[in-house]
Amino acid sequence: MNIYNAFHPGELWLDTEGKPIQAKFPRLYFENGIYYWYGTDKSRSVCDMKYWHWGVRCYRSADLYNWEDMGALIPPDLTDSQAVMSPANRLDRPHILHCPATGKYVCWFDGCSSQQATVLEADCFTGPYRVVNPAFFPLGMRFGDFDLVQNEDGRAFCYFNRPHKELICAELTEDYTNFSGVYSTHFPRISPPYVREAPAYFEYNQKHYLITSGTTAFYPNPSETAVADSYHGPFRELGNPHPEDKSMTSFHSQISQVFKVPGKKKLYIALADRWLPDEMAETYEHTEMLFNSWFNPDYEPHDPDLEGGIEQSLVKNISNSRFVWLPLIFNGDTPCIAWHSEWRWEDFE
Repeated sequence: MNIYNAFHPGELWLDTEGKPIQAKFPRLYFENGIYYWYGTDKSRSVCDMKYWHWGVRCYRSADLYNWEDMGALIPPDLTDSQAVMSPANRLDRPHILHCPATGKYVCWFDGCSSQQATVLEADCFTGPYRVVNPAFFPLGMRFGDFDLVQNEDGRAFCYFNRPHKELICAELTEDYTNFSGVYSTHFPRISPPYVREAPAYFEYNQKHYLITSGTTAFYPNPSETAVADSYHGPFRELGNPHPEDKSMTSFHSQISQVFKVPGKKKLYIALADRWLPDEMAETYEHTEMLFNSWFNPDYEPHDPDLEGGIEQSLVKNISNSRFVWLPLIFNGDTPCIAWHSEWRWEDFE
């Protein structure tokens, strides 16, 4: 049953059975004329955080508006609390690429508080997936929010946040299950909230773009765009892609993917999560002060005693978070994201 004929950013989004869509850190994958939306199932991630996730859920659509629930793409493992896919284990941001060298579908997770990577494989996009590289530190580094990128010749890259330090661009091995050892570093910052995370890569007019978030957990902050001539940079910063947003919160959301719409010349969709829909009145100033007081040694007043309460302060009920999908268009070579309370992708070039 089709319910929608347009996007309604920030509103409750129901699947074709009338149930709220549960695919956080949204990712779109297009294959054989079908769109697949997959993401972390956070339906049980309430304030006690007994369950960090409930696996990876997947939906399919022919029009990008109406989504049929396909169930668990990667189910939680309930056999052992120490298992890689145990819902007590902090796994986030699933990314899936089809590897031309092996024919496999390769899925990466980041490990959130464990700050490790996990890699799975499947013979088809819909699974079943099996763990091939359990929790590890890629390149010996802690591994935070990331994006996987694939170019036309089959090479793949990973942009990931080295937590509280910088962003890394690392090349993947031919089978996409590890890093080759070639990498570059970008955007060093003193501490959260200024350290960049949640990189979302896209290419336009033979240029390489990244939109990144500041480091403020589930609290929203101003995004930042950067552009380069190659995957490894150097990147030139272009500023906030949400110039109309006076709250400096990226319209109270965090971008997870920038998706190029097939068949469109210039239309990209910025897919984002609105983690805290009940706290829309807050602006970035309070969050910036809070995270500086926790992490920035040069900030006054800096109170190390506050750090003991960080973990509890960041725990939120995110099971009822919303999605903010907005069109990304270009002003010359500069990407811009404007607010639309309702919009259709068919209306763009």
